[in-house]
Amino acid sequence: MADAGYPWWLALIMGIIMYAGAGQYIAVGLFAAGTSLWEAVLVQLVVNARHIAYGLSMMNRFKDAGPVKFYLIFGLTDETFALLSSLPENENPTQQARFMFLVTLLDHGYWVLGGLIGAIAGSLLPFSTEGIGYALTALFIVLMIEQMYRIRKPGIFIISAILAVLCVILLPAQVSLLAAMALALAFSAILPKVPIPKGSDT
Repeated sequence: MADAGYPWWLALIMGIIMYAGAGQYIAVGLFAAGTSLWEAVLVQLVVNARHIAYGLSMMNRFKDAGPVKFYLIFGLTDETFALLSSLPENENPTQQARFMFLVTLLDHGYWVLGGLIGAIAGSLLPFSTEGIGYALTALFIVLMIEQMYRIRKPGIFIISAILAVLCVILLPAQVSLLAAMALALAFSAILPKVPIPKGSDT
């Protein structure tokens, strides 16, 4: 954010109220590119749609959490989900809710503090971030490869990649990303369903 010319305190606010790592990285690029609000909302929804699945799988654990329930839902990131979903069932719902709240609060606090330190350092230190933009793309490529190995049916990934390239070539830049996502979702809906491997916890 500092490299894109935004004030350091905006990173703090984003970390507190947005709290979505990939979403925050993407948001900076969308802001800098002058993307419309509705395009940004749709991109964020698609990027963070996995949190819906996380939330649905945690409904039973969160149902007796009382007043902290909504914060637990808000703070359910990849890492927090990995920690909370591995907890054994506790007969004392109040105790378990308190523990889940503290884990979520610590994860959120670490994220906000790290973002704040990075933003202040980026504002004060002469550091060029040129070339570091590959990191987020590399992250998503690694995640995609892991999914391809797990599912062992690369068809949807190959089709999505081809559609993305075609949309970039044939459509204006403002709509190419949205069109590629819409087409990939449409194709994934009509492809045969992939059975979940035996012994899988997903």
